Amino acid sequence: MSEKTFRAMLVEEVAAGKYDQVIVDRPISQLPDYPVAIAVTHSSLNYKDALSAFGNRAVTREYPHTPGIDAAGTVISDKSGTFEPGDSVLVTGYDLGMNTSGGLAERITTPVEWVTRLPGGLTAREAMTLGTAGLTAGLCVEKLLEAGARPADGEVLVTGATGGVGSIAVALLAKLGFKVAAVTGKLESAEFLTSLGAWKVLDRETLAPFADKAIAKPLWAWAVDSVGGETLFNVIKCLKYGGGVAACGMASGAQFQANVFPFILRGISLLGVDSVELPLAKKADAWEKLARDWYIGEQLQKIAEDISLDQAPEFLARLHRGHGIGRYVVDMTR
Repeated sequence: MSEKTFRAMLVEEVAAGKYDQVIVDRPISQLPDYPVAIAVTHSSLNYKDALSAFGNRAVTREYPHTPGIDAAGTVISDKSGTFEPGDSVLVTGYDLGMNTSGGLAERITTPVEWVTRLPGGLTAREAMTLGTAGLTAGLCVEKLLEAGARPADGEVLVTGATGGVGSIAVALLAKLGFKVAAVTGKLESAEFLTSLGAWKVLDRETLAPFADKAIAKPLWAWAVDSVGGETLFNVIKCLKYGGGVAACGMASGAQFQANVFPFILRGISLLGVDSVELPLAKKADAWEKLARDWYIGEQLQKIAEDISLDQAPEFLARLHRGHGIGRYVVDMTR
């Protein structure tokens, strides 16, 4: 990064419906006129970044564009006076990387309302190993605990367990003493999931026989679902009396066919989780938990793979094809 330019990934529409992802030197003058300027040391890759990188207009409306919904680094300047140069900070969600130039770059500018201080106890790399995925997983666990979930209740099901949200949810729930049943379509990653603390690993086809049932045998006490679609309601059908599912994703679809039986016969709760537009103070509280009582440092080493900014296009393509495992942390110094 020079005084006038910075390295960034840029997505360009090179033909109708065809998008290229390249690493370029961008002029600092092209960044939005927001008060907080941040030198990014680490970012991470998320499925939403992959959608943006391959032209999904529901995520990003205009191109050329730099994706990256997560960023951690140090403050260069803050016109609002809230932060001092050199402060360690992180930004996750809001419009970063969607329609605002994102964290897959050496530099970003953001509104002050998007920025939180890096909690003591977390390095920038650890924060980006968690990123939006880890924050979402933490909020899912928090929802379950608020609903009354306790380890003595029985197993907690986690769908999409090899993904970012799923893998961190497995590790976090295991740390808190829950027996976790991890569901995945990648059974070759079973050892990875058991190393994170999964009690058992199930093929995603385990849920398929419940598709035609109005309600099914109660198998699990609670659940975290990052998949959505029909998988979500198949999970709901199989929860024990008084249980609930924290729902945070829609990789398998945004709609599902439902009936009222699980809700009125078993008192099941559907707990929606959002980590994007969550008020900053609540985000900061969640980050403090992840840095202290919910710290999973040893597991973070297993979950994350470090890559360079130059490798980001290759790994985003992998995520876009559904081949990602765990988390990918982009180290701007590599």
